[in-house]
Amino acid sequence: MIKRILTNAVLILLCLFIWLPLLLMAGSALMSEGEMLERFGAVFGMGNAPIKAAFIPTYPTLSPFVELLLDSPGFYVMFWNSCLQTGLVLAGQLLIALPAAWAFAHLCFPGKRALFLFYIILMMQPFQVTMVPNYLVLKGFHLLNTHLAVILPGIFSTFPVFIMTQFFSSIPLSLLEAARLDGAGEGAVFIRIGIPMGFPGIMSAGILGFLESWNAIEAPMAFLKDRTLWPLSLYLPDITADKVSVAWVASVAAMAPPLFLFLAGQSFLEQGIMVSGIKE
Repeated sequence: MIKRILTNAVLILLCLFIWLPLLLMAGSALMSEGEMLERFGAVFGMGNAPIKAAFIPTYPTLSPFVELLLDSPGFYVMFWNSCLQTGLVLAGQLLIALPAAWAFAHLCFPGKRALFLFYIILMMQPFQVTMVPNYLVLKGFHLLNTHLAVILPGIFSTFPVFIMTQFFSSIPLSLLEAARLDGAGEGAVFIRIGIPMGFPGIMSAGILGFLESWNAIEAPMAFLKDRTLWPLSLYLPDITADKVSVAWVASVAAMAPPLFLFLAGQSFLEQGIMVSGIKE
């Protein structure tokens, strides 16, 4: 009983550690610019008054939302850029990573182990290592400063291949062999058995890929010079101190799609964990 109470207490503290900054951000989004500077002026170099953080503002107002949604056209441009780039990256990953993961999991071909090991090595490389080669390739194809400069490297990411390969590998071989004995071809086995049984893994890879692409900062900064092509992740650093109240609202707007997607796909993530434990 005591152990259970201590465990719950630790979990509650960890949850508060994660949720308190988010609640503070949501409350600050309702502050007027004057109250924001009064409470956080020292952070922006405006005076030496102590910081007075609050979850509920003294005088709540929706003026920051109005300013962002009605008087900030740049926000909509960057929001659309994020939707376009992230959506095409996920669609491309389904077309490229999905069959590649099935091939690594259930097909036999020369150099399979070596190629998969190469995928793992690429997956572990930070962006700083691959930035220069990617830049040179994109420059050679005249794709710099276009949406494709961000989309193509994301489509050919090795991470979703690795994730989906693990889930496809957990499908019992006896089930696949039974389907082949019934006359199903490799394509039919993949479509009728592989995709349905590996759906939690596909969704898990899609959710993680969405979070990575939506929050991308380094790649857009390196490959996109035109601000009209920037995604929403680069909107916040471009906000000046006199627009600090808008920054909180923009943070909430940028966080909302990943948060809703995670909450909607949480069951798939849990199913993915269970699927990974299937034994023949």
